[in-house]
Amino acid sequence: MDAVYIKDLEGPSTVAVAEAEPPVRSADQVLIDVRAAGVSFPDVLQTRGLYQVKPELPFVPGAEVAGIVAEAPAGAHVRAGDRVAALPFLGGFAEQAVCAADAVFPIPDSLTFEQAAAIPFNYLTAHFALCRRGRLAEGETVLVHGAAGGVGTAVIQVAKAFGAGRVIGVVSTPEKGAVAVEAGADEYVLADGFKDAVKAATGGRGVDVIADVVGGDRFTDSLRCLAPDGRILVIGFTAGSIPEVKVNRLLLNNLDVVGVGWGAYAMGRPGYLLGQWEELLPKLAEGAIVPPVSGSYPLADVRDALSAIDNRTAVGKLVLRVGE
Repeated sequence: MDAVYIKDLEGPSTVAVAEAEPPVRSADQVLIDVRAAGVSFPDVLQTRGLYQVKPELPFVPGAEVAGIVAEAPAGAHVRAGDRVAALPFLGGFAEQAVCAADAVFPIPDSLTFEQAAAIPFNYLTAHFALCRRGRLAEGETVLVHGAAGGVGTAVIQVAKAFGAGRVIGVVSTPEKGAVAVEAGADEYVLADGFKDAVKAATGGRGVDVIADVVGGDRFTDSLRCLAPDGRILVIGFTAGSIPEVKVNRLLLNNLDVVGVGWGAYAMGRPGYLLGQWEELLPKLAEGAIVPPVSGSYPLADVRDALSAIDNRTAVGKLVLRVGE
């Protein structure tokens, strides 16, 4: 079978497709014929050895896939022939992948495989951030940094689907603002001067929840955008630098800075991922959540997909088409 290999740590330019032996599932794993695989920022980090998961070289990356179950354990909640999305965490950029049974999820017929592959990593992160860690309440206003990216568009859609009254995206250009609005944001503001723009848009009140995948210099201004009792969700640091918090700012308006470590949380709680999926599935089936796939690449063009994320030219979610 064809598979993508990271064979050194020189970045996306040296990633290559090569022939590989098909994976063999263990007794508690599901074997999946992969039709599409999601591409994300951690995949780019892995090409340089900068992600917290550091497999021995060479290895097949790919955290999330969609496809058809080829084999499943007896008594599992999925069976051969089922259309599924899954979180193998590694090995997804290949024609077949194996995955723990409790990280394989049924998908509605309304979703394409490419859309389904865009869901697990970003939408489960967004659900955990907003519903578990952010305590999102009906009618609250949510501000989303990096709102045109894969995680950003997922946060927008999950926020709206789970009761946010208003969602404001923060983007670097009007073109990316259009992507955020298309994903479901009520409006957008530009990153340059966003604090004053948010204050103006909310009549000086500020927002209830901020989802921050960017970090860096804008963090302090984000705190200044929060309404009393507001929460800022620390999801990632795509800006590259990790901000520091002066805690007196938290005391004055009873603000929370909340860490969002979805992977570590879910992996330590068997069944948690399936519980999340059960909450998302009705939203997917009714069309309240429709993942925006902005770029679809054949497996052979994996370097282009990784480079688009690395160069920050990507918007929405990128996926690889597998088995064509």
